[in-house]
Amino acid sequence: MVMARHSYASAPVVDGHSLLDEPGFWPAYLADLTEGFGPEVFGSDAGDADAMLDRLHAPSEWPMFTVPLAGGFTIVVHSNSGEEFTTRDYFLTHPDWSQDLVLAGDDQDRIGPGLCWPELAALIEAPPGAAGVTDPHARLLLLLPVLGDAAVPAEAMTAVARALVAQGAPEASEGSEALARRLLQGHPMWGAEEWWFDEDERSWICEGDHSPRKVPLGDHLPPHQRAALEACLTPH
Repeated sequence: MVMARHSYASAPVVDGHSLLDEPGFWPAYLADLTEGFGPEVFGSDAGDADAMLDRLHAPSEWPMFTVPLAGGFTIVVHSNSGEEFTTRDYFLTHPDWSQDLVLAGDDQDRIGPGLCWPELAALIEAPPGAAGVTDPHARLLLLLPVLGDAAVPAEAMTAVARALVAQGAPEASEGSEALARRLLQGHPMWGAEEWWFDEDERSWICEGDHSPRKVPLGDHLPPHQRAALEACLTPH
């Protein structure tokens, strides 16, 4: 079990949700996963992508994104920008918790992957009336860096390609398909790993050396909170 490592209370955190609709966001946000792919495969201009990368890495403003889930759970995406480099943390939070769970973090400790494909697929649709990132295509792309699953089904490729097109990539292009395939190979810090479902614990377990999912997610929680978390991450 990995708990939150960074305190952002005194950091220059800003609401990043408006950035999702700006030119160049996706090639900048997914740059670590898409080496060798130019911004044009996202349908973006190189200048816009470079400008957005500067904004995402600005030490004076650390963009934060929230992905609301069922049962009051939220995945919070935090940028952590120093003078030399920028890292990103993905926290699973709930109002009843005193500490958040870290799903992934790409600093020198390299924590990940934090989700398998069945779980990510269950999180694509936002719950009714939620606030934060609610567009299913944006939710999928925003959480892709947390994914690392060696057994993604064919439907995953279709879903990612569809999300890329919905967010501006050229439709029905070979570049979009190749990009979707690359994104499903996982973050370069941890790649794609083997997962298995523990029937007794009712939780997915990851075999990856750096994954926080070597133990059942939320194994420290009271039974009713564990049940709610299980329901949140279960495909409908």
